Amino acid sequence: MGAQGSRVDFKQAVLDLTSKPGKDDEQFWDQAWWPDSVNDIFAMIPGEDIRKLRDESPKNLATLVYKAVEKIQFSRNHPGNIDQKKTINAIRLLTRMIPYMLEDAEWRGYFWSPIPHGDATKPLAAVLLETLSDLLFCPEFTITHANGQKVNDLSTIDSCEYIWEAGVGSGNKPPMVAQHYQNRSEILKLLLTCFSEVIYAPVSDENRLRWICHFTAVTNPHVLPIFTSLLNIVCAYDPVRYGLPYNYLLYNDSREPLVEIALQVLIVCLDKESQPKSDDSGYQDNYFINYLSRIHREEDFDFMLKGITRLLSNPIHSSSSYLPNSTKRVNFHQELLVLLWKCCEFNQKFMFYVLKTSDVLDILVPILYHISDARNDSARVGLIHMGVFIILLLSGERNFGVRLNKPYTAKANINVQAFTGTHADLLILVFHKLITTGNYRLQSLFDCFLTIMVNVSPYMKSLSMVAANKLVHLVEAFSTPWFLFSSPTNPQLVFSLLEVFNNVIQYQFDGNSNLIYTIIRKRNVFYQLSNLSTDAASIAKTLSGRKNKSANRDEMVDQLKSPTTATPPEFPAAGAGPGTASPAAGPSTTAGLAATPALATMTGNVGSWEEKPTAPEVPEEWIATQEWAEAWKSKLPLQTIMRLLQVLVPQVEKICIDKGLTDESEILKFLQHGTLVGLLPVPHPIVIRRYQTNVGTNHWFRIYMWGVIYLRNTQPPIWYDTDVKLFEIQRA
Repeated sequence: MGAQGSRVDFKQAVLDLTSKPGKDDEQFWDQAWWPDSVNDIFAMIPGEDIRKLRDESPKNLATLVYKAVEKIQFSRNHPGNIDQKKTINAIRLLTRMIPYMLEDAEWRGYFWSPIPHGDATKPLAAVLLETLSDLLFCPEFTITHANGQKVNDLSTIDSCEYIWEAGVGSGNKPPMVAQHYQNRSEILKLLLTCFSEVIYAPVSDENRLRWICHFTAVTNPHVLPIFTSLLNIVCAYDPVRYGLPYNYLLYNDSREPLVEIALQVLIVCLDKESQPKSDDSGYQDNYFINYLSRIHREEDFDFMLKGITRLLSNPIHSSSSYLPNSTKRVNFHQELLVLLWKCCEFNQKFMFYVLKTSDVLDILVPILYHISDARNDSARVGLIHMGVFIILLLSGERNFGVRLNKPYTAKANINVQAFTGTHADLLILVFHKLITTGNYRLQSLFDCFLTIMVNVSPYMKSLSMVAANKLVHLVEAFSTPWFLFSSPTNPQLVFSLLEVFNNVIQYQFDGNSNLIYTIIRKRNVFYQLSNLSTDAASIAKTLSGRKNKSANRDEMVDQLKSPTTATPPEFPAAGAGPGTASPAAGPSTTAGLAATPALATMTGNVGSWEEKPTAPEVPEEWIATQEWAEAWKSKLPLQTIMRLLQVLVPQVEKICIDKGLTDESEILKFLQHGTLVGLLPVPHPIVIRRYQTNVGTNHWFRIYMWGVIYLRNTQPPIWYDTDVKLFEIQRA
């Protein structure tokens, strides 16, 4: 029967069900036209029909939803003889209808109005959530009973004994049953649909997380086994299995769709308002967060970290495999980054565990791969923000900087210039590439990139020549007069970079002859910065030369591609030059975390997720003044570098003249054995800038998470064509 025929039948059946009191409801669920696939149900019931029902026959819609909930309840109350097809159809029907109800404020309230329940009353939402929670641990529907007996009362089941996968809180490895996986996925999809009230309700609505609050409350008797089931099913998943090439093509992996929806439900349930109404920590009411924050066994941390690392690394291994497409590729790395973030945010012991071992590098490399891979894709700007925030969080701890000194052997296909060096070199090269060739929307992250570099710089033992060149090139790019004068926040970038150099010179001089050599070779960059003219006439001249070109990004890129600082002739050029890159953007405000996006947009067909960064506003008429320029210029921390140049340049020049040197290796050898002890200013204290959570970033993570979930759910397209408020959707 075609979708059109089914559509007519469905409308008639709804009419029959809702308008003829006392008619046998079973007839509705027995109809022959119920399709086998959820996509067919979505096609059979177009959105316009649901809206019509909602607006023209609200009573009928209310009855239909109530009957569907009743059907699911009946299955919960009679687990011994569940009609699986009817139960799944009722679940799918609600998944189809609920987004159109959540669009409307009155209907959002409808779910929370009390209905008769036993001897008392309860909101319909509460009844639905409790019923679905029970069904997640229903023998022969979603779990396998230990002794295979028929169960007629679900209250006799201790769900803690039926956690879906071994791992945190459970050593049992339950049997794998594809049908159970499928039924769990259907229930989880409906739960996720209920939780999506947050994407329709206004930001000011205090109730927008109420479905999540109710589900994750201590009053849900299954809250612990559901939390651990979701966490374990994700962290235990190995998409490659036995490592046989192409083996994933031989069988249908029924587990992956479950892992994907489990991960989405898990991260959504780890959402809370940043200002909790009661308890100080805000973890009191949300038991998903409460349990996550209390995990403490090393073997649990190991299981979680290995699982997240395995899945985050999956695209790397599948893309660098010697046989193309020979290993299964999973696509939920954005959700994994959110999970990793939440694990670190809510459980500090977990974060310290990650930093304690060199496993932190196994997490870092895939993150660098993902953000590098996304750099020119405007649809994945959010992914880059997410990855950079995680690195920023980790960089606030000394151990992270120390671990970066481990030599890097290229496993991942990360698109940076070839180098021999450490993970610190890799970090610098990826950030340099993002700053100089990335999407212009990354401007708001420049400050973040540099903060991370500052945080790790006191521990960088020996930078490669390639990375040293990139660092000096960033100073060159960010210290052009036009760039410095074109925005009130641009000078801050130069301050951060100078702090990186000062930290290395003061704390890691001995192993860093490559960087010292590059500073000497490119000393004019620093001399020009030190001699920058800040009088009103010079500022006006700099800006007037570009008055009508400030919007022209290419102009600035070209200017930065041909650095104005010539290499002094007496030193041979070392390693790779600074390349042709530049901050690929015009004047901007770089406000790091303050500039997290407040709005998101979607582009493309059903869209690709984008965000509009809202940096702190710079008044349109802002113009650089002599007073402003002199104020920051007088504070530039150039003393250490100038002293270094003052001491070393004459020595190096003398060697070149005496020995007629043209070979850089001799100069490097001299610098390796040189010392500046007692010649430099007193070392400054190391300052680490830690990430501070705030309402703005909390809101940004919520937008990012739901934007990803919206786009990833296309089979069926749960929220497509509904009136989403949390972000904008642009269609191609």
